[in-house]
Amino acid sequence: MSQQNFSRQSITLMVQGTTSDAGKSVLVAGLCRVLARRGIAVAPFKPQNMALNSAVTPDGGEIGRAQAVQAQACFLEPQRDMNPVLLKPSSDTGAQVIIQGTALANMDARDYHDYKAVARSAVLESYGRLKSRYQAVIVEGAGSPAEINLRAGDIANMGFAEAVDCPVILIADIDRGGVFAHLVGTLDLLSASEQQRVVGFVINRFRGDISLLEPGLDWLEQRTGKPVLGVLPYLHGFHLEAEDAIDASQVTGSGEPLRVVVPVLPRTSNHTDFDALRLNPNVDLQFVRSGDPLPAADLIILPGSKNVRGDLDALRTNGWDRDVLRHLRYGGKVLGICGGFQMLGEVVADPDGIEGEAGESPGLGLLAMSTRLYPEKQLRRITGSLCVGDSEAAVEGYEIHCGISTGPALDNPVAQLPHGPDGARSADGQVLGTYLHGLFDRTEAASALLHWAGLTSAKGFDYQALREQQIDRLADTLEQHLDLARLFPSLIATPERTSP
Repeated sequence: MSQQNFSRQSITLMVQGTTSDAGKSVLVAGLCRVLARRGIAVAPFKPQNMALNSAVTPDGGEIGRAQAVQAQACFLEPQRDMNPVLLKPSSDTGAQVIIQGTALANMDARDYHDYKAVARSAVLESYGRLKSRYQAVIVEGAGSPAEINLRAGDIANMGFAEAVDCPVILIADIDRGGVFAHLVGTLDLLSASEQQRVVGFVINRFRGDISLLEPGLDWLEQRTGKPVLGVLPYLHGFHLEAEDAIDASQVTGSGEPLRVVVPVLPRTSNHTDFDALRLNPNVDLQFVRSGDPLPAADLIILPGSKNVRGDLDALRTNGWDRDVLRHLRYGGKVLGICGGFQMLGEVVADPDGIEGEAGESPGLGLLAMSTRLYPEKQLRRITGSLCVGDSEAAVEGYEIHCGISTGPALDNPVAQLPHGPDGARSADGQVLGTYLHGLFDRTEAASALLHWAGLTSAKGFDYQALREQQIDRLADTLEQHLDLARLFPSLIATPERTSP
């Protein structure tokens, strides 16, 4: 799009939630697609995000995965400014701090609290650039604005809204229960000026007869003086890549699906890698939680990790290392992605304490290689070709890792990429490892990998087409159930009313 300056006429709307997972990310994505379909230049923005699902921008920056999906809803490539502060937890008290796409340092909660003034400057700088380039900026808050202990120096919710003087809508999930208490309680815990900038409520995931809800809506409007801008229905089978929580729902197919198992480790990252599998009717995907053994499967996938040595310890504590070896003895296949790839080697060394306490850990010893972690992150978006079996399928994905792996196993790579070979294959072909995230997103690459894992016949499945269809489905729902003209009076004309 052209770089026209919109700063004088640009509008900003912020979506805040009464809880985490109330529907903020989804509502922002839907609003972005509604406006973009009408030819309005719109961009998403999240001042501060805490998540282990991230994406790579074309210029090699790192932002939250949800903002990359929201950019797609705007028909845009993701940009660093769309999520200027990303926190990636590496322990219960510490996280890697990423500012405008670049990893800055690991900080504990107290250090980051002291750093917030600097982070605030980055947030306002990024927002200012977006506002100057787009007609509309749709902002997503984080968690809840009523988290009293986090109010001082807030840059994620009302602290941002007050700084840029933008209106706010509150969204709550009725499927959780207590929706009126959530909305009224959140509003009551805000300051007077913050309450004034709340322009209305959205109730999410409603199922049932709307007439039975209407007395409550009337009470809510009378109690607060704020309008209910819409009640969004529960969308069965809806899919949008999750910001952080693992979604285990999947499509049920027919025939004999490929059985895939993914152990959930404490710092599993970029689990959106598996969305294209769990929604594929040819695949039966199962996430296995701590305390449960890995069941019989055709393929075990070790996922990415924000703390590889810590997650290796957790894998062994659960006895999953023994489960993996037994699986291989019975002829099963194993795939490691990013941190999971590093676990397949002989040693993972972190002498500088990049992801936690300095030291090294023995890997699973399934590939003849070792990995050392370095402070500099490898961030790339990639297109290349897979080297799996007889296939040279086109593959597209991205790399996000601090480790560099070396060893003879790398002489038998999994993919050929513009910067060189990637990954490793065991001599018997049972074990694959790669640094590429997004392996299964492209139909051709997914088909090749599933065939390697044992899927002999499959119905066609286009995950990318599904993503677009679901974003449009969301936008259609908002068009039907949300008072858009009231939200965007300068951008969307109020429909003419006809006499009955």
